[in-house]
Amino acid sequence: MKCYHVDAFAEKVFEGNPAAVCVLDKYPSDELMLKIAMENNLSETAFAVKEGENYHLRWFTPGGEIDLCGHATLGTSYVLFNFFEKDATSITYNTLSGPLTVVRKGDLLEMDFPAYELKEVPVTDLMEEALGVRPVEAWLGRDLVCVLEKEEDIAPLKPDHSKLVELDGLLQHITAKGTKYDSVSRSFCSKLAVPEDPVCGSGHCHIVPLWAQKLGKDEIIARQASARGGTLHCSMNGDRVTLAGSAVLYSIADLYVEE
Repeated sequence: MKCYHVDAFAEKVFEGNPAAVCVLDKYPSDELMLKIAMENNLSETAFAVKEGENYHLRWFTPGGEIDLCGHATLGTSYVLFNFFEKDATSITYNTLSGPLTVVRKGDLLEMDFPAYELKEVPVTDLMEEALGVRPVEAWLGRDLVCVLEKEEDIAPLKPDHSKLVELDGLLQHITAKGTKYDSVSRSFCSKLAVPEDPVCGSGHCHIVPLWAQKLGKDEIIARQASARGGTLHCSMNGDRVTLAGSAVLYSIADLYVEE
């Protein structure tokens, strides 16, 4: 089995968010896919199988399958466009989150994703204990989004992961209005055995709608302020979010695995 290691939302290797990508003729068992994800020990391993004109795409973290992942979709698209579908300008995936289309536009790959509906929730003492700073607002969709007062608080923050797992939401994101960028964020995935996601596409399906509303604009340049860092070029289109970024190949490996 071939396994491609791609740095997504990156302009050079060692930036952005690494994802493993396996393009297969048919799916192995869920148990084997989870073991591969655990062995890769990246935030996501994507498995793609051709399905008619489209591809069926699934994402596994070391902690289990997830319903939506942006950077692994970007990584999968990079692999397909460069190795399997060299003449294609777009690819549509059948996923747990419905059809997702990725379009090649120069060096950028543009992904059309669903936006999560957010509801404001009370800021709690547990949020402050988990994050080490008290948010000024909190919003809940699939994930919890905590808005901080100052951009400067984002990068140095060291959350308590034992308390993050007690908070609502599958993932927890912190975000603030940026100066160079429209928004600055970080994403934590303790419930999925991934302490921090370096650049989280599905998280920005929460973060972008929030800042689009707050800033009164549909075009958002978002920065993920993890140690690796990454930039997302985003736009709101009704109840959809467009996320665009570049990707680079780090390695191609042969996996010697059997059912």
